Amino acid sequence: MAVERILVVEDDFDISEMLESWLGEAGYAVTLAGDGLEALERFGQARFDLVLLDLMLPKLDGFGVCEWIRRRSDVPIVMLTALDGEAEQLRGYDLKIDEYVTKPFSMPVLLRRIGAILRRSGGRSAANVLVYRDLTLDLDAYTATRNGRELNLTNREFECLRELLQNQGRVLTYQMLVNRICNYDYLGDDRVIYSHIKNLRRKLGADYIQTVRGVGYRVEKA
Repeated sequence: MAVERILVVEDDFDISEMLESWLGEAGYAVTLAGDGLEALERFGQARFDLVLLDLMLPKLDGFGVCEWIRRRSDVPIVMLTALDGEAEQLRGYDLKIDEYVTKPFSMPVLLRRIGAILRRSGGRSAANVLVYRDLTLDLDAYTATRNGRELNLTNREFECLRELLQNQGRVLTYQMLVNRICNYDYLGDDRVIYSHIKNLRRKLGADYIQTVRGVGYRVEKA
């Protein structure tokens, strides 16, 4: 069985360290993020089965992180926060979180809640499919379909499309795309990205990808 991956978004070092230790001992693979923007970056770089999310975060609060994730994925989200007011809890559930846990909390109880949520969600399946309008990307199988028709994308084309769709509304610069999809030495030639985008537009049969002249590319929010 594959190891389930958990993204822990927490700016308190002691709590973050404790969560990493307990979750690791329970058999989960843990990735840490110390602020809201780092959480978005980490989520865009890997596949996760569950997100543990603090609310009071630097740079971007937990509600903003949750809203960003929910536009892209149905991955289970557990809010883990000192805010115990009704308004905060209702807002969290309105954003379709799976559980709201207030601090201080029992680590053994939290582990059982996480296990229950993962069983209900069927593990990782919801987190591994990315849907954008009439496009569907299977992040495990590296396949993309449009209106049910499979697109013949190369791995690099798929990765480029994945990055753009996971960052809807944001401009990704040429260098950002190179850093995220190219696992070889880069000599500063933007044509490698230009070629991928050109091929993607042709294979998609629709101009979802916008050019921001002199900067990079983006797709509009769905």
